[in-house]
Amino acid sequence: MLLGCLATGMPARAGTVAGKVELIEKGGRRASDLSDVIVYVEGPKAKGRPERVTMAMKDKAFRPRVAAVSAGGVVEFPNQDPIFHNVFSVSGANRFDLDLYKRPKSGSWTFTAPGVARVYCNIHPQMSAVVLVRDNPYFTTAAADGSFTIAHVPAGRWQIKAWQERAPEASQEIVVGADSQVTAQLVLDGSQFKRTPHKNKFGKDYKTDERY
Repeated sequence: MLLGCLATGMPARAGTVAGKVELIEKGGRRASDLSDVIVYVEGPKAKGRPERVTMAMKDKAFRPRVAAVSAGGVVEFPNQDPIFHNVFSVSGANRFDLDLYKRPKSGSWTFTAPGVARVYCNIHPQMSAVVLVRDNPYFTTAAADGSFTIAHVPAGRWQIKAWQERAPEASQEIVVGADSQVTAQLVLDGSQFKRTPHKNKFGKDYKTDERY
């Protein structure tokens, strides 16, 4: 389980939030792997230390497909394939284009605006990833079984939320006390998810042939 970075200067009054997430898929099935779920606390105002996360390109896929960073965090995109990739995003203020490069080169981008940044390759339409950019450091990636722990959460009344790209966010109100542990149970409903094709960086449909 990957914990979010800690704020500069720990809050004097803080507790821990722990619990479990479930994801309901089509047909009412429960997902067996929740490692692409991000859990975060919304409300506390704190700036996280800028961190660096690696999202490699290998076998025409982003690995991992989902990552979270605090605003100002950097994501590295090393190409581990012997072919060209072109990483890009058209997600608002996090828009970028790293152009063409192949193994062993790497590119990176600093994500400054909180929100969901969808990342693609301009050559291979099957390649997609998501970077969730947070405005505080109180977030984590769930373990495969859905369990999570977020430490050093400031005392107060907040919302804890779970995010996964195939489901609307799930949320629960929590009250964090000093030196306490709060338990949360969150259920994501992805039963209505329908995948739709995305456009290339020019807003056009992908060609059927791969040139690289």
